[in-house]
Amino acid sequence: MIRKIAVTLFTIATIVFLIGPMLAIMPLAFTSGAFLTYPIPGFSMRWFQALADNDKWHYAIVNSLIIGASATLLATVLGTMAALGLRGRKLPFVGVMKTVFLLPMVVPAVVLGVGMQIVFGRMGIANTYLGVVAAHTVLATPFVLVNVLGSLAAIHPSLERAAGSLGAKPLSVFFRVVLPLALPGIGSGAVFAFATSLDEVVITLFVAGPNQWTLALQMFSTLRESITPIVTAAAFVLMVATMTLVSLPSLLKMRGARAK
Repeated sequence: MIRKIAVTLFTIATIVFLIGPMLAIMPLAFTSGAFLTYPIPGFSMRWFQALADNDKWHYAIVNSLIIGASATLLATVLGTMAALGLRGRKLPFVGVMKTVFLLPMVVPAVVLGVGMQIVFGRMGIANTYLGVVAAHTVLATPFVLVNVLGSLAAIHPSLERAAGSLGAKPLSVFFRVVLPLALPGIGSGAVFAFATSLDEVVITLFVAGPNQWTLALQMFSTLRESITPIVTAAAFVLMVATMTLVSLPSLLKMRGARAK
């Protein structure tokens, strides 16, 4: 009993520690004042209205959606193909190759940013949409790879052998057996890829130009110039969008389980 209470308290404390900063910021998006201070003088939607009326923020949001959607599409295709290739246990150095694919998740963003700036500059795609999309794709692909590998690991090889024994060709086996079973992992990976692109700041600073200004960069730039509640309004929108995207795979899995 004591152990159960201790585990519960520790879990609650961990959750509060992780989401505490977000809980502290989110109410400030609804302040009627011009400063980020507590107590809030009053509740108002003025900063959301200011966010909607500002052309710079509009441009940043559109850029984030374009870059995020493009990077997600590329990362989903590349991550899924890589997972299918690394699925074979007979391949040499599978562990090393998996580690290489996962390096963007652990290498410091500043190191990646500097390296990409040098490489993209020599390739002529620095300060372009193509360069930013490529950078975000590199960051997002490992998330797709991890999720798809998890889904593929749950597919028993006997299912593919059974389909093959019934006369199905390899492409038919893939599209009718493997792909439908791997779709939850592919969808989860795509969601995490889009959320990663939406939140990225450091690497975008190195590879983006003025025309590729994203929402995260606009928030960072505004904070450097002046701290106003419009940043908290943008942060509120960004956090709600990210939490919705991250929760979407779980909701879809629950819905599928209920349907079954």
